[in-house]
Amino acid sequence: MGNVYFFTGFPGFISSMLLEELIAKWAPEKVYTLVLPPMKEKAIAEKERICSSAYFPQAKWEIIEGDITKSNLAFSEKQLHMLAQSVTHVFHLAAIYDLAVPEHIARMVNVEGTKQVNEWVSLLPHLQRYVYFSTAYVSGTRQGMIFEHELDKGQSFKNHYEETKFLAEVAVREVAHNVPTTIIRPGIVVGHSKTGETMKFDGLYFMLNMFERLKFLPVIPYLGKGEAQGNFVPVDYIIEATLYLAHTDEAIGKTYHLTDPNPYKMRDIYRMMMTEYLGKEPKGILPLSLVKWAMSFSFLRKWLRVEKEALEYFECASIYDATNTRNTLAKIGITCLDFRDVIPVMARYYREHRHNSTKQLTIH
Repeated sequence: MGNVYFFTGFPGFISSMLLEELIAKWAPEKVYTLVLPPMKEKAIAEKERICSSAYFPQAKWEIIEGDITKSNLAFSEKQLHMLAQSVTHVFHLAAIYDLAVPEHIARMVNVEGTKQVNEWVSLLPHLQRYVYFSTAYVSGTRQGMIFEHELDKGQSFKNHYEETKFLAEVAVREVAHNVPTTIIRPGIVVGHSKTGETMKFDGLYFMLNMFERLKFLPVIPYLGKGEAQGNFVPVDYIIEATLYLAHTDEAIGKTYHLTDPNPYKMRDIYRMMMTEYLGKEPKGILPLSLVKWAMSFSFLRKWLRVEKEALEYFECASIYDATNTRNTLAKIGITCLDFRDVIPVMARYYREHRHNSTKQLTIH
């Protein structure tokens, strides 16, 4: 019997891409994906697309309706027994990733949902690995060097997303004493480094949304000094690294920063993005405090298609040490592309799909 994989977070972007790569290169015996009932139709379509392109038998992939916020993930006794008999690898990606998420929703999904998944994986007798998707930004407002083994340093947080992902990782670390666990902490994920493909224009894409709206201006200023490092990583690096870490015994009980090993300052990223997309360079500096004030007005946020919370990442001077990651991945030649080389691909994909409303977040 080969490996049997269970995923939450499908048909989300990273979960879908992980499954596509897993099926192509890791020959799974069986795949189970948990989906919320309202997402089932979309999940079936995505499953059919992946199975068709990878020549993977649809019978070897089962979509199970469930809910991570419910006891036993809302599975029936029959489903619980079936999964307990076979599952070897669990990838927990289901979460609310929106920086502007209300606190009660973030706590219900990110914290309580993860605790329910933790309880369930603790009962799987054949489990070889529990892969939990955290975020580098569990560091909150900490500045300076952040190490992979660190978590609770009494930090505060920039938003409810960061805080609830921190609390969820605390819970995962508690079960890691008894469950073979690997914690993945990505930086801010952008599209595929070769195709540019991404599901949503959020995160760094807010910058492109803004440039698109303001392109009529003769001059666009920098937003603050932008001295903080920007930590942006293409999704294909996240996928390749995660799947290797999920299968090597070296990664059991460890946490990995899948961050940019050679990050640029936000000021330089802003300039490179503007030059690539608009063919012009920023001039002058608009104080970040003034920008934040302006973004307090919902009509402006909605027009620019930018979340106010994203501005915090222009000034939080965190440096993410990824020594553990680099040492482990170097053995098989997995490296993160220089972000300068990713920007043209991002800009091209954005330009081609910028009018696709399904790729834009709803800004409140």
